Amino acid sequence: MDYTLAVADTETTIPGGIGVLLVHPSIGETDRIDTDFLKADTDNFLVVSTRTTAREVEQKLEHYDVDESRAEILDTISVERGYSRRSSDHFHYVSAPDDLEGVVDRVESFLASHAGKRRISVDSLTELAYYADIDGVYDATEEMLDLLAEHDAVGLFHLSREVHDDDEIARFRERFNVVIDLRDDGSVSVELPEA
Repeated sequence: MDYTLAVADTETTIPGGIGVLLVHPSIGETDRIDTDFLKADTDNFLVVSTRTTAREVEQKLEHYDVDESRAEILDTISVERGYSRRSSDHFHYVSAPDDLEGVVDRVESFLASHAGKRRISVDSLTELAYYADIDGVYDATEEMLDLLAEHDAVGLFHLSREVHDDDEIARFRERFNVVIDLRDDGSVSVELPEA
């Protein structure tokens, strides 16, 4: 099954089962790219939020006019920050921000329990690596990409270019079929697989 990908001046389709890497500056405005990815041509989506709480993700979706009824949110930081956890069928939590196994399990559970077109957004791999180690995050990314392939879904994975060295960025880039580069000046380029 194919999925719409509309980013900046690029509008195309990508096949299900693949991941998209969003490489961005630390202070880059990624919300528009993220929400455009989530709201296009999808039945259900999961936001894995490592930087903001579930409530803040909800506010972002509302601000960008994304259909929240299709959303599930995995909040990885509320426990760490001592925030209360809101009970909801659409909110999920892990025991700690470095619980990579818990993150992968929730992605698998989401994909297995929904039919149709499914998208996930992992915001961000960089923040996960802040709590866990980079090799663990790479392995967890591999597992999530395998799950996308198994379930014919697509995912967007955020990575900050200013935090990681060139070798780390290259290692992640090589694993993804599509790479979106958001530059410091706000310009965007999209690398698509060769036909």
